[in-house]
Amino acid sequence: MSVSPYWEVTFDADGDVDGGQRDRLLTGVARQGVRDLVVFAHGWNNDRSGATALYSRFFAPFPRLAPAARLGYVGVVWPSMRFSDEPIPDLPRSSVAAGPARRPALEEDTRDALLVTFPGQEAVVERIAGLLELRPPGDAGLEEFGRLVRLLVAAAPSGPQESCAADVLTEGAPQDAPLMLHAPTAEVCEDFARALALMESGSGAAGFSMPNPWDGAHELLRQATYYAMKRRAGTVGERGLGPLAGRLAGAAPQVRVHLVGHSFGGRLVSFALRGLPEGVRAVKSVTLLQGAFSHYAFAARLPHDARAGGALNGRQSRVDGPLVCCHSRYDSALGTIYPLASRMAGDERGAAEEFGATGEPGAAGTVAGAGAAGELEFGGEFGFGGVSGAKWGAMGYGGVRAVPGTRACTLAEALAGPLPASGCVNVDVAEVVRRGGPPSGAHSDIVHPELARLVLSAGRVR
Repeated sequence: MSVSPYWEVTFDADGDVDGGQRDRLLTGVARQGVRDLVVFAHGWNNDRSGATALYSRFFAPFPRLAPAARLGYVGVVWPSMRFSDEPIPDLPRSSVAAGPARRPALEEDTRDALLVTFPGQEAVVERIAGLLELRPPGDAGLEEFGRLVRLLVAAAPSGPQESCAADVLTEGAPQDAPLMLHAPTAEVCEDFARALALMESGSGAAGFSMPNPWDGAHELLRQATYYAMKRRAGTVGERGLGPLAGRLAGAAPQVRVHLVGHSFGGRLVSFALRGLPEGVRAVKSVTLLQGAFSHYAFAARLPHDARAGGALNGRQSRVDGPLVCCHSRYDSALGTIYPLASRMAGDERGAAEEFGATGEPGAAGTVAGAGAAGELEFGGEFGFGGVSGAKWGAMGYGGVRAVPGTRACTLAEALAGPLPASGCVNVDVAEVVRRGGPPSGAHSDIVHPELARLVLSAGRVR
């Protein structure tokens, strides 16, 4: 690890913490005189080593940037996974599968990660891998594939993860799963295949030919596991990290906690606010790096549905400081694929007039870097364009939405400071978060000293 003192805290899928690690953190922070504790939750990593490598690289500039601060560092480890075909900037090529970004067959590393992430599902994973390899013609094979994917990612109806699945809640109605989990598999795969083809070509629909639906099947598996990990991240945050922050406040009242999360780790630290004990004011800042959850999560009411509100409505007030949301238009994982995968059944066309054009920042229908010609304007039930960006967009692509008083600025403006002392702040970080190829784009391009400075600025760490 590049910094010291550093503690690791491991949670299981239901948010239960490793007791020994918890106790070492609670006693060590007080004994070492830590004043500001930076707690980082990863998003997609196959194992602990990938998470700690990220933490070591991200934390490295902190001592130089704040030499007088009494800093401590925590790395959260939770059971998530990253598909091995997703490129991560600055990591050695040996840690990422070689070859094209999208393959019909299941890579060996990804297969192993699925077996670890979803224990007891060996037969399901092996059959999924076989179907991806064989690609049988006709809809029957695709429907079997879809059924197996649903079986793989299903949560126990009465389990703790079920209560943490939703980013938005509708009064008087159950929260639906994403459309991809109950729509006809062939149609969903066709949509994913078209989206991937356009992202890889970097051009619009002119001259575009319809790909094989199996070209989108691998992406359906990826996004279904993402949905399961998204659900899991909320559980770990609310049932694990939030209560731990409360215990830390009791054991070391002088400590100022700064929560940082990447991707679904952003959802994890945000749901920790929902699990924070009443009256605890130890969390002094939250920084979301390319947060992979709904941009309406903190909203009291959704603009397109007065009955619905965010699952974290008002929880930003639990932060004794700002909640900073970093977003980049180069994050194609969140800008194009996320809203397509997250969309729920409903009247998409009715929302189109309300939310307007697709080309503005935060509208998911634009392929990063493709310009106006790259707007994805497919028709049909699963077609996607500006509606996706407004209705089902992600924090890390367009920032927090529908929360009154939210400020917006560029990264340069944020670093010139000072940042607001409270409330939500959207920071456009596209000037540094911009590298990466399909299907994820710049989603993992987060290790930059400028973002380390932003965390320190949000926490008013001197």
